[in-house]
Amino acid sequence: MRKLGLVMGLVLALGARGALAQDVPVEVSKLAGQQIKLHVYPFLSEADLTTLRFVAKNKEALKLFITAKGYSALAVAPEEGFAPGGAPAPSAVALGDFADPATAAAEVVKACDAKRKGKAKGKPACVVVLEVGPAG
Repeated sequence: MRKLGLVMGLVLALGARGALAQDVPVEVSKLAGQQIKLHVYPFLSEADLTTLRFVAKNKEALKLFITAKGYSALAVAPEEGFAPGGAPAPSAVALGDFADPATAAAEVVKACDAKRKGKAKGKPACVVVLEVGPAG
């Protein structure tokens, strides 16, 4: 039954990404024993991408996103991006310590969407832009 819940969570998370998830390039890097996946959505600004790429390649910056164990993810609202004006967007959420990447993605999207209550009517759901997990 637990596996079914995880599968349903993944299906919901993927469904929430909907059309935005189609053909999104992914940049994969490895650092400090971690694998980092950056999803390069068209709505991300050059400043967003520069910051996220820095995180993916800088051990100290990556520590902000990884946990002692498990998987982490960062989700943002497409209409806000990651860091408009240089500061993290109000709905940007990073969570960690999950047993698998699907659960990390589902939970971070849910938390991001919850921060957007009322503001997101008719707008695309939050999406995962950064995934971090053990390299392997």
